[in-house]
Amino acid sequence: MNTQTSLILFKPDAIEKNLAGTVLARFQDAGFRIRGIKMMQLDHAILADHYSHIADKPFFPEIVEFMSKTPVIALALEGENVIAVVRDLLGPTDSQAAPKGTIRGDFGVDKMVNVCHASDSPEAAEAELKRFFREGELFA
Repeated sequence: MNTQTSLILFKPDAIEKNLAGTVLARFQDAGFRIRGIKMMQLDHAILADHYSHIADKPFFPEIVEFMSKTPVIALALEGENVIAVVRDLLGPTDSQAAPKGTIRGDFGVDKMVNVCHASDSPEAAEAELKRFFREGELFA
């Protein structure tokens, strides 16, 4: 068994379009369990940490503006191969290239306005979960 926990962030477009329940249902229908969930307003410090790999890019300020536009929902999701399966359910990062039937294909707009962020590896998931959930906020 390859039980993992992944971080998913419901981005501002998911919040504004009231898609959180619909998307969460897709994850739960796939057999995944919630280990933690909370709504939070992201500030520049957490966004600079989360997006440190692209903080030097000219589009970084646009990402910060978008991701701090509304609160987001942070979700810790657990299950068998959850990291790969969630990314398959989401579809490609670019919503315009995502097939219908995927979350981004059904609800996304482009590369940034694409409903959710999801961890892309076990190492990223570990770091991201620590970034968005404090000790005692994840449950078995």
